[in-house]
Amino acid sequence: MPDDKSKKKQPERGIGLCLSGGGYRATLFHLGALWRLNEFGYLPKIERYSSVSGGSIIAGWLGFVWHKLDFDGNGKASNFEDEVINPIRKFATLKLDVGIVLKGLLNPFRSSGDMLVSAYRKHLFGDATLQDLPDKPDFVFDASNAQSGVLWGFSKGRMGDYRVGYVYDPTIELSVAVAASSAFPPVLSPIILRLKESDFRKGSGDDLRSKPFRTNVMLMDGGVYDNMGLEPVIKRYQTVLVSDAGGKMKPVEKPRQFWGFQAFRLMSLMDNQVRALRKRQIIGMFKDEQREGTYWGIYSDMDRYGVKGALEAPESSTVGLAGLPTRLWTFSNLDQERLINWGYAICDAAMRKHVDQDLPEPTSFPYKVGVA
Repeated sequence: MPDDKSKKKQPERGIGLCLSGGGYRATLFHLGALWRLNEFGYLPKIERYSSVSGGSIIAGWLGFVWHKLDFDGNGKASNFEDEVINPIRKFATLKLDVGIVLKGLLNPFRSSGDMLVSAYRKHLFGDATLQDLPDKPDFVFDASNAQSGVLWGFSKGRMGDYRVGYVYDPTIELSVAVAASSAFPPVLSPIILRLKESDFRKGSGDDLRSKPFRTNVMLMDGGVYDNMGLEPVIKRYQTVLVSDAGGKMKPVEKPRQFWGFQAFRLMSLMDNQVRALRKRQIIGMFKDEQREGTYWGIYSDMDRYGVKGALEAPESSTVGLAGLPTRLWTFSNLDQERLINWGYAICDAAMRKHVDQDLPEPTSFPYKVGVA
């Protein structure tokens, strides 16, 4: 998770994977990427999974079922489809966001954030806590702290941020951590943690080590601060893999003047800026050889990778998939399969181009529909 601001260390040998936000669209796109990484035998090689929003749904599930995965000597889980793919595909048929928002508006005693926690608890994680995650690899779920203005991380080892401080070995529910990471403002946030000042490690935290910063922690979607979940990985590991299913802001000739529409346009502008800056940051680090690894995105052009045996994924088709909604709203089986196929194909090309050219070529898409 995010390291203390004052501690600047040289990156250590190891691999970190960043899974961006983007609702169910991101969850399904990343599902395809993880499918291909599993075939490569890479899942156990990854030291840290850092995730945001829709990426945290699949990362949370992967961590939750990690102990059930049957890894062979090459690091491939033979039951990956049964334990990871099929349950997440089923979950992604649920229509969550509109129902949660409406219930939140009608219920003065429970916020939409609380209801998002309940949905994750009911349909995914039960009463599991962060302590039910594996010791290795490390799973970090990124949220934005509305009070401190920096990234708040949840992991098995600790949770917190460098300004407020850290709680070690937290027993927070996994549903709460994933919900905080995916509580997009203003409709699904905030998630409020009720803590005690004594919960925090003595001496941790820079300048906000008091009430209410430590007792009523107000969190929202991690994408507000870092939509790719880069920070917890680039601050520690030499090899960085980035799966980006985030969107692009569409130009509008005549933006609406009503304040409500302006607010949503403003949030889109801010998200677009954060995403662009983060992407330039990691691409720049690759070019300057500060880090090894690769980036693949839902808007990537397969032809630019130029690898032998790449799966057929024409940009005319993949742009359509990239334009699907970034909501917690059901996709058709066809769109689910196309999104998974696209994540699988572009991850394959990026890994074989920039990480290991000896990795095997794919034989086919996971699903026969391709990406068209």
